[in-house]
Amino acid sequence: MGFRLSKIYTKTGDKGETGLADGTRIKKSAMRMDVIGTIDELNSWVGAVISVLPAERDEKLGKAKNYLSGLQHTLFDLGGELAIPGSTLIDEDDVTLVEQHIDLINDTLEPLKNFVLPGGSNCASQVHLSRTCCRRAERLMFALIEKDPVNPVSVQFINRLSDFLFVLSRYVIVAEGKEEVIWQQKGSIKRPGSR
Repeated sequence: MGFRLSKIYTKTGDKGETGLADGTRIKKSAMRMDVIGTIDELNSWVGAVISVLPAERDEKLGKAKNYLSGLQHTLFDLGGELAIPGSTLIDEDDVTLVEQHIDLINDTLEPLKNFVLPGGSNCASQVHLSRTCCRRAERLMFALIEKDPVNPVSVQFINRLSDFLFVLSRYVIVAEGKEEVIWQQKGSIKRPGSR
């Protein structure tokens, strides 16, 4: 590895600009930087999920944890792809892999009959936080596409990833022997905490 960060602060961003990997200087408030920052945030949430996922309880959770560990590298690749406009690091194999993990977990879940609220356990809640961050990344990528080209496979990948995180949140509840928090439509029954 030829490039290492020896000095953490460079003072080059003090006036609201930052450098992309290709050397281009852009505003820190630019849409591209918002997307890159959100992908970084998503990667942090995935790390949080890995740290609490009860993989020892269940073979599928073990496989999910292994996938999430590799996924962190893929998300870093995606950030790199976005930092070099026009480059392509995410490919169809990444989409296929996340789809395989969706199928692995979803095949054993009961069909969804109601909307599920985030919660039910600490781990499931953190998976939901990852999912909502992933959805925000997807929205921002579509906003960026209106101004600059983005690898369309990367957008597919992020869309599938949010689906994976949703089914993982449901599976975690099952593996932990807990109950999903089902949305109760207003007026249907008395909600917890209501008057």
